[in-house]
Amino acid sequence: NTPLRLSHFLSQTGHESGGFKAVSENLNYGAAGLQSIFKKYFTPESAKEYERKPEKIANIVYANRMGNGPQASGDGYKFRGRGYIQLTGKDNYKAFSDWAKEPSIMENPDQVADDKYAGLSAIWFWNKNGLSKIADTDNLRDDKTLIKITARVNGGTHGLVDRLERFNHYKKILL
Repeated sequence: NTPLRLSHFLSQTGHESGGFKAVSENLNYGAAGLQSIFKKYFTPESAKEYERKPEKIANIVYANRMGNGPQASGDGYKFRGRGYIQLTGKDNYKAFSDWAKEPSIMENPDQVADDKYAGLSAIWFWNKNGLSKIADTDNLRDDKTLIKITARVNGGTHGLVDRLERFNHYKKILL
């Protein structure tokens, strides 16, 4: 609800959704991509075994995290990233479902990729994680705030250059 907050929000959601075009996590990585992005989970040998198998990739990468069950449960793929901020994990889906008063989301998580929920889930995630308060600390002299917000959204700093470019674009328009 301020130009600074909106600049941060749009830069994060714009990056996570590939310019507001991708509302469901792709996960169709080759071996090199798996080694680069998910090196914690894949050896060079296992990366070749899993490459171009999005369901298997999601189930190993998201197993036993964020409320998901083990790899065999299929929760990793069922609750993969969706929406403009790529809402991920059974716990987040459940909390969003409760907040939106839409219990059917737990049975059909693909709804989060629909027009009705893609943006709403991003706003919910932003508010749940107190990202406006972090955005308010931005002195516009360094990238520390952007890095903090990116870490909350992404769990790391993946895509930081793109997020910064998007932030500077929106900042120029809105500030």
